[in-house]
Amino acid sequence: MITGEIKNKIDSIWDDFFSAGMSEYLTVIEQFSYLMFIHSLDELENETERYERMSGEKKEHIFPTGKQKYRWHVFKTFEETELFDLMGKEIFPFIKKINADEESAFARYMKDAAFSIPSPQTLKAVITKLDELFENPEVRARDMLGDIYEYVLSKMNSSGQVGMFRTPRQIRDMMVRLIRPQPLDRICDPACGTAGFLISSAEYIREAYGSTMGDKEWAHYSKGLLTGFDTGSTMLKISAMNLLLHSIHEPHIAYQDSISKNNASEGEFDVILANPPFTGSVNKSTIADSLTNVCATTKTELLFVALFLRMLKKGGRCACIVPDGVLFGSSNAHKALRRELVEQHQLQAVISMPGGVFKPYAGVSTGILVFTKTGAGGTDKVWFYDMKADGYSLDDKRQPVQENDIPDIIARYGNLDGEKKRKRTDQSFFVPKDEIAANGYDLSINKYKEIIYEKVDYPAPRVLLGEIQGLQGEIAKDIAELEKILAG
Repeated sequence: MITGEIKNKIDSIWDDFFSAGMSEYLTVIEQFSYLMFIHSLDELENETERYERMSGEKKEHIFPTGKQKYRWHVFKTFEETELFDLMGKEIFPFIKKINADEESAFARYMKDAAFSIPSPQTLKAVITKLDELFENPEVRARDMLGDIYEYVLSKMNSSGQVGMFRTPRQIRDMMVRLIRPQPLDRICDPACGTAGFLISSAEYIREAYGSTMGDKEWAHYSKGLLTGFDTGSTMLKISAMNLLLHSIHEPHIAYQDSISKNNASEGEFDVILANPPFTGSVNKSTIADSLTNVCATTKTELLFVALFLRMLKKGGRCACIVPDGVLFGSSNAHKALRRELVEQHQLQAVISMPGGVFKPYAGVSTGILVFTKTGAGGTDKVWFYDMKADGYSLDDKRQPVQENDIPDIIARYGNLDGEKKRKRTDQSFFVPKDEIAANGYDLSINKYKEIIYEKVDYPAPRVLLGEIQGLQGEIAKDIAELEKILAG
């Protein structure tokens, strides 16, 4: 989440791009991302050098002898013209060759990367301000590509476009901890954007299992762990850069319209984590038949959930974000999808999120579905949680606040046996499958939550009338005193 001084600095950098005539936001975010990536390469090289000094071991370097001037801490001191020529003629061609295996996602999506900052003065101004930004202790350099992208989108009021806003980090991390991916799992996000869910998954595995992983697990971590699809070339470039900086050297990142007939993936993945596009519909003729067989619709939010079921292995787990309409919509397609989840698979949890979670991009209310693909049922009861806070204010500013239900959600989901005696008046509770079925498979928490209305005793009408008359007398007295002062 970008706020305060960081936000102001990015605003200033954006103004520099705009003043130079760069008004196309995707071009701006690409150039932002390339410069962030170049800076991060220098940081990675610094880590390698520190490791060598401490261990005495030699490691492979990013910048070979003779290429040290390509490092951020060196070229940032160059004068404008020298810096501009170096960036366009040498540094950009150099970064496009990093990991230059033609099979790698990075090579595939970076081969057409172009340096398009128009003037030496603009480049120097942007690099100077970015360097000041990196010195800010609040900046987490390795996820800054995604954060910058998120904030630039909000400046351009682009949230109304399908799929054009990121899932907040705290929500992603919560969903990963609910699913708890394992080191040898295959994890997919079929609408990956800037690869936020994939990065959160990789970070979780490093944190939870890194100290016990062997060569087999680390090889899978680098090459087989993560798969992402998207329909935007800019998103794929950012994803490839972001993942490489998180030590994922060969992720399976591909251009793919996931719900189209061109996507034949079935039964491949152990885990799916996603926040698919909410709005709009697609051309019926392009939709895979296997999806419309589950729910006959053109609505993307329904088709993606059907897609997750198809792409998961039996026993595979999913946590996905859906708009509230998916939970209670009355169309045949809505009901068919919910029935499929409840009757044919194991729906474990429905987490209702407050409407401000995706501000400033959208105020739509959303929920999280957590389920396991079985193909043979298994839903006995469903756990509902009414999330009221995620650690940030629910207005457009999204400032950090103390109220945060996320730790409670993770703890309670990790001990569902302890939830069995919770009442419908509590923030979380179970609902039996039979009751859900009897309600048309409605999955909105308000359908089942019980609200206790406290009785309020009001004074008798004559008492209230007397109080009003007393107030009128006081007002008349004050007016009389004011008139005396004015007359005097």
